[in-house]
Amino acid sequence: MNQQDIVCGMMVDEATATHRSHFHDKEYVFCSANCQHKFEANPTQYVAAEPAASPAAAATRQAESAREQVAPPTQAPADTALATLDIEGMTCASCASFVEKSLSRTPGVHKALVNYATERATVEYLPTQASPETLKEAVMKAGYGVAAPAAPDTSAADRQAELDQQKAVAYQKLKRRLWVAVGLAALVMLLTMVMLWPALAARINMQGLNYVLLGLTLPVLLYSGREFYTSAWNAFLHRAANMDTLIAVGTGAAFLYSLAATVAPQFFMQHGLMPEVYYDTTATIIALILVGKVLEQRAKTQTSAAIKSLMSLQAKTARVVHGEQEIDLPIEQVRPGDVVVVRPGEKVATDGVVVLGHSAVDEAMLTGESLPVEKKTGDSVFGATLNKTGSFRFRVTKVGAETMLSQIVKLVEDAQGSRAPIQRLADKVSAVFVPTVVCIAILTFVLWFDLAPVATRFPLALVNFVAVLIIACPCALGLATPTAIMVSTGKGAENGVLIRNAEALEKAHQVTTILLDKTGTITRGEPAVTDVLVAATYDINQVLQLVAAVERQSEHPLAEAVVRYAEAEQVPRAAVEGFRAVEGRGATATANGEQVLIGNQRLLTEAGVELSAELAAQANELLGQAKTVLYVAIGGQAAALIGVADTVRETSAAAIHRLQTMGLEVVMMTGDNPQTAEKIAHQVGIKRFFAEVLPQDKAGKVQELQAEGRVVAMVGDGINDAPALAQADIGLAMGAGTDVAMEAAGITLMRSDLQGVVTAIQLSKQTIRTIRQNLFFAFIYNVLGIPIAAGVLYPLFGIALSPMLAAGAMALSSVSVLTNSLRLRSFEGAKS
Repeated sequence: MNQQDIVCGMMVDEATATHRSHFHDKEYVFCSANCQHKFEANPTQYVAAEPAASPAAAATRQAESAREQVAPPTQAPADTALATLDIEGMTCASCASFVEKSLSRTPGVHKALVNYATERATVEYLPTQASPETLKEAVMKAGYGVAAPAAPDTSAADRQAELDQQKAVAYQKLKRRLWVAVGLAALVMLLTMVMLWPALAARINMQGLNYVLLGLTLPVLLYSGREFYTSAWNAFLHRAANMDTLIAVGTGAAFLYSLAATVAPQFFMQHGLMPEVYYDTTATIIALILVGKVLEQRAKTQTSAAIKSLMSLQAKTARVVHGEQEIDLPIEQVRPGDVVVVRPGEKVATDGVVVLGHSAVDEAMLTGESLPVEKKTGDSVFGATLNKTGSFRFRVTKVGAETMLSQIVKLVEDAQGSRAPIQRLADKVSAVFVPTVVCIAILTFVLWFDLAPVATRFPLALVNFVAVLIIACPCALGLATPTAIMVSTGKGAENGVLIRNAEALEKAHQVTTILLDKTGTITRGEPAVTDVLVAATYDINQVLQLVAAVERQSEHPLAEAVVRYAEAEQVPRAAVEGFRAVEGRGATATANGEQVLIGNQRLLTEAGVELSAELAAQANELLGQAKTVLYVAIGGQAAALIGVADTVRETSAAAIHRLQTMGLEVVMMTGDNPQTAEKIAHQVGIKRFFAEVLPQDKAGKVQELQAEGRVVAMVGDGINDAPALAQADIGLAMGAGTDVAMEAAGITLMRSDLQGVVTAIQLSKQTIRTIRQNLFFAFIYNVLGIPIAAGVLYPLFGIALSPMLAAGAMALSSVSVLTNSLRLRSFEGAKS
């Protein structure tokens, strides 16, 4: 077996350079994914094991098994494809519901979701039975349009810019329609007021005035309000109804009655009715509805501001090294393998690995972390991050849709297009809302026409009929949930919290217990020097200089920890000769002319070096603290002890305290022995913990907590955390962890910091609170508004709701829901 030295329970496979580190005496350590041996903490022996699947493969299978247990009963076939369609022409939640039904009924479609706020459909279908063309046909048959698909080589940012341009043009057209409607409606309203002054009315030909009002109202209907009527007609042809149906029927009834009164006033007089006209009502209602549409469109644009700002961060060009020259190329022409130069103050063009130089890079746009991250040769860099100080070169590894930024944008877009369970009630109401309102309006007209005094029955019946149709607005219901989801997922991305879907966001607010994996979550997940204890006759800086010189020749994780510590202490370098790794014990070399040994106690014993009583006592103390001890001998004499441990992150204790103050129980899970686990738990303020938990048993611990009636959020980063992440009610994966872990989690934290868990929970709670407020506004508005519009207060108090006031209230309802959702933009995540 090809194996490097094993020291104190830590082992590295030389061929694959993969390892798993633990600092206790009962953990088994696998040397690599393909290894058929397992090592105990005793560094002097190993035992052969039966060939088995790798830990990664086993964990992946466990994750898949856990997913099957918690997945909904109806799952998509494995060979389904996903299509995203940008829908044109939707005006309300009923439209979205109708498009969704049309897509769902298309042969081969497994699942369809249409988001009114984003005007986007996400369709899961079988390529053998359906295609993007058939999906487009289904939408068009329903009476709506589909934006032309982007070219294959179009980036996400360019595609979004194209859609934004189309929406900007549509927005300008909408504003022009509004200004025409407002100007003419104001003039119609002014001329209508003439009728309120009898002295003035006696001097004017009222029939001639009615024709003038008709002429002013027609442009409002035929230009400003045309889309309401065409949309209502298309819905009628497809045996459906939407918000435009209510507007068209309401304003159309008022206009047609006014037209008849203008053209044939004698007919009304013969039947004892005054030939009154309602042109002011018709024009003003359309103007007010357009005001609401303009404000709604503007607010909807603001809900996606976060994702647009992410897209805009992408660099446009890259300085690529070609031979001896540096050439500025458009980012679209950069290819994997290219070497790119980044100077101070420039953006990193795309993802890659540093090959020359070092610098500090601001990664706040990815992680939310305000402090720059030091980068050196071998470190990864990400596109759109900002280089702060030094200059460096990196080799491109990913471009286009494969970059971290593009993946984040895609994840946020998917989350914004998903549907939260809390939205189901609003969807059910929206599906039957318009037909129900039409029935209520007809019933209102019939009752008032039958029960009101003869002189006023028709005007009252007509006015209340129109008011009921106009005030009923399903738009607020349709906007209540998706707008809040759009804003919150964008804010999450800004704070380094990537939310996979709306269901994960909603579930997070229900969590009662946070289960934290220790290694890599509470702790750093890598060894770090905690103590350097030197004999009385040695200088600590001298010892560190010699030890670091030897350890720089080794690739062992413990050696790397010692080198990092020495560099942080700015210890000078020393010349090294004769380096030799001693298998299972440590290493030896000559540094600055001194023979140096560093490793476990056995290395020193075999070299005939004895510890002083003081060093021996200090070593026992370090071992009692569950730390790995490296013994150092210089010139044949015991010189120092170096304590190494997986240290707790600086922010862990504060984050755990914040979670506890939010009323959540925090539980730790670790493979360490109970003594070590208890010390770590006490250090960060955790009262309950699970110790000696093997990787395959982690999902079982989640089930154990769930059996106690708890809603569990699992936080982890490793491959062996994937089954537990999938089993938990909500999984949160550290972004520095493995792809398997992030795939199994509902939320990904872009920086390895538990403050991200606090941010995710707080964001979920605030989002759900906002959605509930939105749904309350939408429901209470219609519950109170429709009866008042129907005239229930008129018999008792003589109060009737004018259709114009109904139109204003309708516009206000949608705008209030959107404005409430936009308050989430002020959310600030937990700071490190």
